[in-house]
Amino acid sequence: MKRFNIIAILLLALIWSGCSVSKDVSLPNVVPGLFRNTIQKDSSTVGDLPLKSFINDLTVQHLIDTALAKNYDMQIALKNIDAAEVLFKQSKLGYLPELKLQVAASSSRPSDNSLNGLSLNQFTGSTHIEDYSANLGLVWEADIWGKIRNQKAGALASFLQTEEARKAVQTRLVANVAQGYYNLLMLDAQLEIAQKNLKLSDSTLRIINLQFDAGQVTSLAIQQAEAQQLIAAQLIPRLEQNVTLQENALSVLIGTLPQSITRTSRLDKMLIPQELNAGFPSALLSRRPDIKSAELALNVANAKVGVAKASLYPSLVITASGGVNSFKASNWFSMPASLFGLVSGGVTQPIFQRGQLKSNLELAKIDREKTVIQFRQSVLNAVGEVSDELTKVEKLKSQYSIAEKRARTLQQASKNASLLFKSGMANYLEVITAQGNLLQSELELASIKTEQLNAVVGLYRSLGGGWN
Repeated sequence: MKRFNIIAILLLALIWSGCSVSKDVSLPNVVPGLFRNTIQKDSSTVGDLPLKSFINDLTVQHLIDTALAKNYDMQIALKNIDAAEVLFKQSKLGYLPELKLQVAASSSRPSDNSLNGLSLNQFTGSTHIEDYSANLGLVWEADIWGKIRNQKAGALASFLQTEEARKAVQTRLVANVAQGYYNLLMLDAQLEIAQKNLKLSDSTLRIINLQFDAGQVTSLAIQQAEAQQLIAAQLIPRLEQNVTLQENALSVLIGTLPQSITRTSRLDKMLIPQELNAGFPSALLSRRPDIKSAELALNVANAKVGVAKASLYPSLVITASGGVNSFKASNWFSMPASLFGLVSGGVTQPIFQRGQLKSNLELAKIDREKTVIQFRQSVLNAVGEVSDELTKVEKLKSQYSIAEKRARTLQQASKNASLLFKSGMANYLEVITAQGNLLQSELELASIKTEQLNAVVGLYRSLGGGWN
């Protein structure tokens, strides 16, 4: 009958272990149908492209590969994954009972004038008591209200969050490396423009010096030409400084000591993709690591509410122990006479801690509400980033077209001004003005081209590309 009661308690515990006292909060639907100012016909998006299909420049690919292997932020993210995996494996052991092996031997000598001493001497003829024991002890808490299950679910979500954090680090790292390289190409192009303009200013200054010697112009012409020459000359060391600083920044980003970065391409040879589909905003939920992390954070919050609520309810603990016991070492392992066993079960209901446990539950619910708000914010930020990059891509294309036409016009104007000046049909001010305008227009053209490349990479990252 007693055995039947114990079995009944165990079966009831197993049945109750499927119960749950907490209801999860689902994700809010906050995703718009389309991005701003876009007409999307299908769900294809550049964010789905593999990294090396989107960025096909071999030098950039090599820099990215180096960064993924050596960047310290990336290494820390990988270590966080390892740590979370250990905790997750530990949480999976929550369903298993606690099992302990104990081996003990003791000896005690009661007083000869005590009742124990008199009885011991009378029945055994000995003045001391020996006790030898070897047993296995088991303690198991039945997961009646889903507390252990929620702890495991929370640990799993936390582990998956670290993987999403790694993806987020990688997407940012990929974008930063590519944009850093494009900025380096821009500085190379601008340095070349400044050096070319300096040579042009030198040529103009020599002609004006000859005209001054011939009495055709005043010293004011020489001063104006020298000032224009110094503008281009001043740009050169500034751009050389920026090149070195950009190389240093890119070196640190890829996890190496500051060094020169090899360039195998030129800014004017870099192609801007013409078809950049953004897809539908709903795809961001599965592709953006930060949104996935916010979704997993809600899973963690739900699990914490479940654990806090389960703590308010009674817990059923089953204990059992069994082994061998003897008061003589000689027959310690004599079978079956030395065998013993014990099974017990107990229900514990918190009483005086109930107020504290209720407070913990309310705090867990508030944290869950905060997590829902953070999820909404992450979606809002993601949609805003994509909309920003789409606008940049579209408007920079128009800006580049206009700047390119302006640069070609000023190149021709500078050539004509030089020819007319040499033939005496234009004055030095027209030449200096044409050269100054040409310098600024070519520098601006290189800057806009770089902004285009960076905007394309920014769109790829904002759509969740770069981690696959």
